[in-house]
Amino acid sequence: MTKEYVVVARRYRPQSFQDLVGQGQVSQALGNAINTNRVGHAYLFTGARGVGKTSTARIFAKALNCVKGPTPRPCGECDICQGITSGDDVDVLEIDGASNRGIDEIRQLRSNVNIRPGRSRFKIYIIDEVHMLTTPAFNALLKTLEEPPEHVKFFFCTTDPEKIPITVLSRCQRFDFAPVETNSILERLQFIVESEGLEADTEALHLLARRAAGSMRDSQSLLEQLLSFCTGRITVDDVHAMLGTAQSGRLSELASRLGERNAGGALAAVDLAVSEGVDVGQLAEQLLGYFRDMMAATVGCEADFMLHTSTTEYAELVEAGRRLGLETNLAAIQILDQSIMRMRQSTHTRTLLEIALVRICQLENLDDLAGIVSQLRSGVAPAPTRPAAASPRPTSPPAPVAEKKTEKIPDIASPLTVADRPATPITRESATSIWKQAIAKIEDMTADYAAFCDEVAISAPNRLVASFKASYTLQKESCEKPERKARIEQALQQVTGQRIHVDFEVRREEVSEAVRQQPRPSLRQRMRDFEKHPLVKQAIDMFEAEITRIEEPPA
Repeated sequence: MTKEYVVVARRYRPQSFQDLVGQGQVSQALGNAINTNRVGHAYLFTGARGVGKTSTARIFAKALNCVKGPTPRPCGECDICQGITSGDDVDVLEIDGASNRGIDEIRQLRSNVNIRPGRSRFKIYIIDEVHMLTTPAFNALLKTLEEPPEHVKFFFCTTDPEKIPITVLSRCQRFDFAPVETNSILERLQFIVESEGLEADTEALHLLARRAAGSMRDSQSLLEQLLSFCTGRITVDDVHAMLGTAQSGRLSELASRLGERNAGGALAAVDLAVSEGVDVGQLAEQLLGYFRDMMAATVGCEADFMLHTSTTEYAELVEAGRRLGLETNLAAIQILDQSIMRMRQSTHTRTLLEIALVRICQLENLDDLAGIVSQLRSGVAPAPTRPAAASPRPTSPPAPVAEKKTEKIPDIASPLTVADRPATPITRESATSIWKQAIAKIEDMTADYAAFCDEVAISAPNRLVASFKASYTLQKESCEKPERKARIEQALQQVTGQRIHVDFEVRREEVSEAVRQQPRPSLRQRMRDFEKHPLVKQAIDMFEAEITRIEEPPA
């Protein structure tokens, strides 16, 4: 009879606290609790999938019930340890919270907790994905959870602790499981490969470890799939072929095309990757990770901080980030992230990725743009910047065209040419005078609307705030129209010799001193005044009602 095959994730599941990878703080805390006889009655293990929550619960159960225990080092050889390992022990009950989430299942659990364990010290309930229990089920569990019999322990595991009622959380000792580090996953994968009598390139296993994103179980599942996919030595090409991902050289080439603003070259690189069997969605995810690591390298992070690329690519990432610029890098990340979200809901994934790449190629050098904005705000004229590199385009001699007379329409939003003369500084005392001089230079209705402004103040360097009374709100809104605002700012530039920005606001009317000093009527007086109102009086007569309170309208 053929022996049943057991998958890698189950065969190499940790059987002791010492085998638990990446959760040293949890192992130490639980071991100390056993040694000092401070074991609680309810524990909550939280964390992402595949980081060892259920495995820790089983190891803890063996540590408490082992014939040589309680001990932080269960023997693993007695019937109890082996029964817990196989999931057949009658005193350690594993319950799936997703399929046993109702109040009836919890009521049955409550009725069974008083039955003493058959052969062990403790009856242990391991409830996986406990956050899936319904609210009535949690309520039914509360009393038992707070004061269980001495022979009962509860171990809860969840990936979403936020969904667990606070009344349950407060009755548990909580342990948060961190994602497993990539190097720890790599070491475990190497151990498994050697134990299986196989060979694998270190970089191939490193790809699997990074792909798992902190989940030990995911990495082992990928390794299981890879063992079925290839024969002989496991290589980097085998990993990419199985996952449908692009090799690192393809990513660096594509990122280089984007840095050169070569949209045609970027689309050609995508086409080549697709022809090699690369999945478009995977390529977009990889490119987003590549730009993330480029960002980290640009801001000064070390090579071991890279999440999606090899440490051997660190120098290349630093140089690519320097050429692209941090602000442009961040903009590219946002474009890719938005495109990936749209790709998940569309069948035109390649088109959406190509649109994102072309948009990235159209980005200006945003680091230079940030400097220009800073200079404009400080009133310093920015130096001319070199335009971003563009894709090479074929040139051809211009075709002869008939000369046609056209009438040029002036762009009112463009800055006026100012005569060479010293800029006039704006002070708090001169702001109003400069405003009036500028308005006098405007010949259309804009000047009439702006004349209603009765107060001008300086809000920042080269920025004014024009205030209108509340009764002149329409005039203020007219001045805010882009074409009128542009005329006002151009007139200010003519007067001062520098670019001035204007903001408009409506000023609240000041309350007169007489009104401010007038005493507020009492509640009784206000109720009497309301009773005299015709509508209120009619309502009182119709419904035989009376006024009990007065609610002020919202401000």
